[in-house]
Amino acid sequence: MLKIWGRINSSNVQKVLWTCDALNIPYERIEAGMHHGVNNSADYREMNPNGRIPTIDDDGFVLWESNAIVRYLCAKHDAQGLLMPLDLQARANADRWMDWATSTLAPAMTPLFWQLIRPALGGPKADVIASAREEIVKALAVLDHGLRGKAFVAGDAVSMGDIPCAIQVYRWFEMPGVEDAGFKRPDYKNLAAWYARLHTVPQFKKWVAIAVT
Repeated sequence: MLKIWGRINSSNVQKVLWTCDALNIPYERIEAGMHHGVNNSADYREMNPNGRIPTIDDDGFVLWESNAIVRYLCAKHDAQGLLMPLDLQARANADRWMDWATSTLAPAMTPLFWQLIRPALGGPKADVIASAREEIVKALAVLDHGLRGKAFVAGDAVSMGDIPCAIQVYRWFEMPGVEDAGFKRPDYKNLAAWYARLHTVPQFKKWVAIAVT
């Protein structure tokens, strides 16, 4: 059986759990990361020398890096194209948004998350929050533009491309303290409509729409 190491409040672990749930892949999850520990143990580092989560073991095949795991599971279990589009161009589009979320959106969101949810000693810093907001707003403008005329990032149906984007955007809309930090969210209409549609996706509601901690 597939084994997954990681805690459910990790954005990267949520990608894998969403995928498994959508494709009905049975798995065993082992708590790892932060207060659960495990990820810095010698055995874990042997599997994943980065010491990060998630890591999977699929009957002896060990893989880390969340986007790679999602693509692997889709390639193995998604013959119907439920998450990995069968059309080559739609698949490339989904791939593009997965990579963009990792290279652009998540790095923009992470400083705000750490300032508001896991602040270091001394509390949140206003200058860091302001800078993060500027980067997030620019990134989300790109996503809003990409969603013009589409229900989801790769077309009419939810795909693997939506998963990492959705997790970060959920944090933007639902992360405690955003309003208290002194700024308003821009009115991106395509983004807002897509975000509303995500709330009809069972895996989004189950794995992503939880407390941001």
